[in-house]
Amino acid sequence: MNASTDFRRAERIATVEISEIVRLSERAADMRVAGRDVIALSTGEPDFPTPAPVVEAAHAAALAGKTRYTATAGTAELRDAVAARPGVTRAEVLISTGAKQVLANAMLATLDPGDEVLVPAPYWSSYTEIVTMAGGRAVVITCPMSADFKLSPEALEAAITPKTRWLMLNSPSNPTGVVYTADELRALADVLARHPNVWIIADEIYEHLNYVPVMSFRDAAPELEQRTLIVNGVSKAWSMTGWRIGWGIGPKALIAAMTAVQGQVTSGACSVSQAAGLAALTGDNEHLKPRCAAFRARRDKLVAGLNAIDGIQCPNPDGAFYVFPSITRLIERGGFASDAAFCTWLLDEVGVAIVPGRAFGLEGHARISFAYADGELDEGLARIADAAGRLG
Repeated sequence: MNASTDFRRAERIATVEISEIVRLSERAADMRVAGRDVIALSTGEPDFPTPAPVVEAAHAAALAGKTRYTATAGTAELRDAVAARPGVTRAEVLISTGAKQVLANAMLATLDPGDEVLVPAPYWSSYTEIVTMAGGRAVVITCPMSADFKLSPEALEAAITPKTRWLMLNSPSNPTGVVYTADELRALADVLARHPNVWIIADEIYEHLNYVPVMSFRDAAPELEQRTLIVNGVSKAWSMTGWRIGWGIGPKALIAAMTAVQGQVTSGACSVSQAAGLAALTGDNEHLKPRCAAFRARRDKLVAGLNAIDGIQCPNPDGAFYVFPSITRLIERGGFASDAAFCTWLLDEVGVAIVPGRAFGLEGHARISFAYADGELDEGLARIADAAGRLG
């Protein structure tokens, strides 16, 4: 008898799929190709161009022949630029193909079957999937809008077990835009200090997109730096999503283990992109202030417009370029089975793509990105208001 030729997935990815964010964006793109007028407010990709000096630096590097393998952990120049913050050395820095690979490297390098990773919800959708792929178990801690979408010290303490290996913390946050204050980070650090088995991943990719002061977890809790991994990159603040450059800052032993993983997966980040990343970090970054001001103005417009719609309650985010309003009343008025059903209806009915809260671990909400031009935001708001009005 012939063996079955049916495809069989590995058990560790049995439930892993392309993110709902990507699926919605691709569906919106397909609808446009088919001739539909679609406003997509679903992706976290700034509409500003990569700064010209960054592009020029990449071009110069390519012309100079810097198109070969770099060291697995990244070029010395870029690692030194990342290590420019106080108390960091080159050996504590790993350059990867985007911040997402930093997270994957860390999970693959540290998780054994059954190890737990605490993930406050709402969370960026890839967090839980990366944990699952690495053989760990994501333990989701719900942080509702009534708690300002923030993890409390009490909830953290209650979730920790002997199997807990990591806490994932994201500030400024995707999808809510919340920023933890220095006192809030300190309170979480006090809990973690009592549990030496728990390490901390602080995803700070939106560090420069802030409307209130932002503090790095490493600065808030320096005594925990030997079990803290800072994750960052150039994708958001420098509009370099496609360049795929991110980095991790952590203890030497962790960085060495993550480098070993990376060496067997990608060998290292793109050499030309690393030259671009170096230019981003070391160049004149005056563009950051006006771009942040533009995002703030878009935020204010979007929050005011959404809160003017009967059935939507939208908090004001302190960072990043997302809002995460409650749409529970719209779901109830329309008789929808879920937030996902509402978002599907909204795309079909008025041609606006937003992402349901379930993709981020908190149903009854939707993520709307304001990383778009003012005209698109205005039109998107008008269409959402029109759709809400159709629900009675």
